[in-house]
Order: sequence, then C-alpha cells, then structure tokens
Amino acid sequence: MAKIGFIGLGNMGGPMASNLVKAGHIVTVFDLNESAVNDLTIQGAKAAETVEQVCVDAEFVVSMLPAGKHVRMIYCGENGLINHLDKSTLVIDCSTIDAESAQFVGGELAKAGISFVDAPVSGGVAGAAAGTLTFIVGGSDADFNRANSILTDMGKNIFHAGNIGAGQVAKICNNMLLSILMAGTSEALQMGIDHGLDPKVLSEIMLNSSGRNWTLELYNPCPNVQENVPSSNGYKPGFMVDLMAKDLGLAQQAAQQTNSATPLGAMAKNLYNLMQNQGKGAEDFSAIFKLYSEK
Repeated sequence: MAKIGFIGLGNMGGPMASNLVKAGHIVTVFDLNESAVNDLTIQGAKAAETVEQVCVDAEFVVSMLPAGKHVRMIYCGENGLINHLDKSTLVIDCSTIDAESAQFVGGELAKAGISFVDAPVSGGVAGAAAGTLTFIVGGSDADFNRANSILTDMGKNIFHAGNIGAGQVAKICNNMLLSILMAGTSEALQMGIDHGLDPKVLSEIMLNSSGRNWTLELYNPCPNVQENVPSSNGYKPGFMVDLMAKDLGLAQQAAQQTNSATPLGAMAKNLYNLMQNQGKGAEDFSAIFKLYSEK
C-alpha cells in the first residue's frame, strides 16, 4: 500500500485512479472537474482542494494531463509542484506529450533532487477501466523499478523504453504506425467492397494472408464485420480522432527534430486533420473508413 497523489481525472485518468484505489492504495486526487473528483471520493479516494495538496506525504505523484504545456506548468510553472514535492517522491507522468517537455520537466525536477519518469499509455478507455493498459516508461533503471510497483496496478504490460523522454518517442512511433495501418486497412476494404466483395470474407482472406495486421484482428474499421468494436457501434470511441491527430502532430514534430523521413505518417496526419475539419474529431479513429466509404 502506497500514498499516491493523482492529477487529472479525465476519460483515462479517472479509471486509472480508480484502479489504484481498488488495489488498496491511499489515493488523493485533484481535477478541475468537481464531478470527476466526487466520483473518485465515492470509491474511497481523498479529494485535494488544491493541486499542491496531492504532494502532502505522497510517495508517488501520478499525472494524466492533455499536453506538454500543462505538464510544464503543473510541475515547473510559477509556484509549480517542484516547490512542494518531497525529495522522496517519485513523479510518474502518464500524459502523452512531446519528448522535449518530458525531458525538460525531468531535468528541472532532477535539479531539485526529485525523481521523474514519463510513462505514456496505450490501450484506450477500455484498457484504463479494465486495468490492462500498456505503459511505456522513460527513466533510470532504479526509477523504472520503483514506478513498476504502481503501474502494475493500472496496467498489464510495462516496458522500459530508455531514458526520460524515450517513453514518449516509443508511444508516438507506435501510434503513427497504427494510424497508417488503420488508413491502409480502410482503403483496401473499401476497394474490395467497390468491386462487390463481402467485407467479412475479404477481412478473413487478408487475416490469413500477408496483409494481416492488428486492425483486421481486433479493430476492424468496416461496420458489422466484427462485434464489440467502435465501427459496429456508430464509431463511438474508443480512441478519438482528436487524440490520434494530436499524437500524429507530436510524431511529425519529433520527425523534424531528427530529420526522419515519415511520408506515410505525414499523410496519415493530413487524413485525420481532414476528419477533424469535417466535424468528426469526437468519433473513434477507425471512422477514417468513412473517408473512403462516403464518396
């Protein structure tokens, strides 16, 4: 049992904090959304009236925030938590942000003698609720081992990607590839449909051929091919288009920093930005299928 402060109780953070409570930890939570805080206090968490209060006696502080600027502000801004955290506290930031922000925050905290890991997640809202998330961690061996004791109560697969920032890079590499696979799978399925093929039959053929991939196996973008996936539930997320577009923006930013060639990643970003422009940002990212089907 550990004393944990948790900041950010959105669609992902809320279920993650809930799983820490269920695991028997003493969890103090903070969010600007009072309803989200109340939901956690009903489950047994303690409510912090200010973000600084999550630091009090905390062995770990976990954060799940929207963007790098928020992580920088919370920890290193004027009167940031860097001024309130005990040197024995380990900060675990689970936000998906740019690696540069993770490295900046980790560096500033290190100067103050405070340990930090970046630990972005994969697995979506369903994985957060089920406690089966994948955590991709950047940090020292010692800090990874310490964080692992907490992350295993929220996830199933915990990977040590490298030093601080490596978790973010690995996460956006994965999501860039996922977006490309989803777009390509949608394109191939619709071409088959246009030629009169049954998408269920075509999916089965590709699943047993060289086109096999995760989207065909577990997340088919064509409606009514698989049960219990967003495409068969009106593209209710899931993982929103807006979030995929955000991650693809981070991927392109990272590619520019190292002059990496990512033409397919850039094309996928353009496609997901187009979906946002069409008002589909809140739909599941597999709704990219509709770019091909709604001609």
